[in-house]
Amino acid sequence: MNKEKVIGFIGTGVMGKSMASHLLKGGYTVNVYNRTKSKTDELVKEGAVWCRTVKELATNSDIIITIVGYPKDVEAVYLSEDGIINHAKQGTHLIDMTTSTPTLAKQIDKTAKEKGMFAFDAPVSGGDIGAKEAKLAIMVGGDEEAFQHILPILTLMGTNIQHQGEAGAGQYTKMANQIAIASNMMGVSEAMVYAKEAGLDQEKVLKSIETGAAGSFSLSKLAPRMIKGDFEPGFYIKHFIKDMKIAIDSADEMGIQTPGLKLAKQLYEELVEKGEENAGTQALYKYYMK
Repeated sequence: MNKEKVIGFIGTGVMGKSMASHLLKGGYTVNVYNRTKSKTDELVKEGAVWCRTVKELATNSDIIITIVGYPKDVEAVYLSEDGIINHAKQGTHLIDMTTSTPTLAKQIDKTAKEKGMFAFDAPVSGGDIGAKEAKLAIMVGGDEEAFQHILPILTLMGTNIQHQGEAGAGQYTKMANQIAIASNMMGVSEAMVYAKEAGLDQEKVLKSIETGAAGSFSLSKLAPRMIKGDFEPGFYIKHFIKDMKIAIDSADEMGIQTPGLKLAKQLYEELVEKGEENAGTQALYKYYMK
């Protein structure tokens, strides 16, 4: 993608801020918008241009990337009267990196095509660490030929970038990812509590098991946070519950049984009842602690 193209970035939260920063460092002009303006301050200091509204950003950008909270936020930012598709230029590439629903991704793609734009659903995995290190896994749905045009931009934010198919394919892939994580997080939490109650040094146990058959991102990256009592969000519990609900609804539509996923969602919901909705997903450890 020509670096003279201007990138608009909407959603500069835990992950988005780092992602937008990589684009700036990659030599692109970046317009930014976030509902809470203060979350863009550091990016503006790095050279980003603050836009007051989604409409202003859409009008003045050639490629637009979004990573917001919930499907309702995605729908509002793309499809509302003041949203992106009503104000972006013909030929604009739209990349939604929010974890949202496959159905909404297909709807955005259809509406974008009618306006002469290219839309992609490109959810990510890797949390705050992956975003900071530009090592995200990016799962992309959308037109394959147009995908080649945005690939250089995606490589500034991630290292494992896969085009999965037509619109919605990225979101379906992300649901598979979240299903795998859900049960894994229960296993990691249980293992760390078990080690503690057995009187073992949890850090030594982790060194022994993280490179073997039990190895996973959750074990190597989030178990150390559990041990230290660090429950700050790399990925919010409230957003993980949102993802699990989307996955359960999608699986139910296919007639697929997901007992592990449903149990994980139940446990996380119990944490939310205790006020942990803004903690990181590693806070599941607290559920098992005596």
